[in-house]
Amino acid sequence: MAEESAVDAREEAARGRLAKLRAAAARLDSHPALLDAVTRLRARAPGDARFGDRLSTGGSRNPAALVARGVSALEPDRPSALHEAGLGALQIWQSLAESTGRGRGDRPLAIVFTDLVGFSNWALQAGDEAALELLREVGEAVEAAFYARGGRIVKRLGDGLMAVFDEAPDAVAAALDAQDALAGVEVAGHRPDMRAGVHHGCPRKVGRDYLGVDVNIAARVAEQASGREVLVSEGTWERVAGEALVAGRPKRLKAAGAPRELRVRSVRRAD
Repeated sequence: MAEESAVDAREEAARGRLAKLRAAAARLDSHPALLDAVTRLRARAPGDARFGDRLSTGGSRNPAALVARGVSALEPDRPSALHEAGLGALQIWQSLAESTGRGRGDRPLAIVFTDLVGFSNWALQAGDEAALELLREVGEAVEAAFYARGGRIVKRLGDGLMAVFDEAPDAVAAALDAQDALAGVEVAGHRPDMRAGVHHGCPRKVGRDYLGVDVNIAARVAEQASGREVLVSEGTWERVAGEALVAGRPKRLKAAGAPRELRVRSVRRAD
């Protein structure tokens, strides 16, 4: 009995030391100075410093994105320098793959991203039934506008979607049509505020999805738009400019992973 008690005591002591080591490692991993250093390194590293979020990896089947989704799914319930460092390594991997041409396809397309501004906060107050009803009505309005202009829905992203069009004018017109259609949507006294981003480029097609540099840029353009705004890259505007449309002044797209020279414009129909 004495020998068994001694063994139990040693095992308990070992577990206690291991618990202390884990706690110390967790404190170090979440230390603000270390987190700040890793974040700064990611910002300076090649590629999209926000690589790993749903817009940069959603639906993509390339190896870096697949691993990034796995890393994101394992995100701890606290800030983690190790987690950020892992995504940083994948960010560089993705950037190198894209720089060798594997992030671009050979067919030019106009890429559109949309989402609803403030939807999550409203849904928390309105409840699931109202939220689902709003998503249904928004989906019907937006997708009908896109299909009418020849668009193809690539994937749905919660309260938004990604679509592609063969021609930039159709993509911009569809985004504006969708904004007009949403003016008639109201659920529980709430009118949705959709933002849309359009970018023309050569995304790489993999199965039914698209990925690569231009997809990431289109997603970032959409993120920079305000509610009820259609924002387009400068190259897209050059393809759609005409008397029927009015564009705001060009401004630099201040988004992680976007080329520094990229400019965007807010577009609306002429009065």
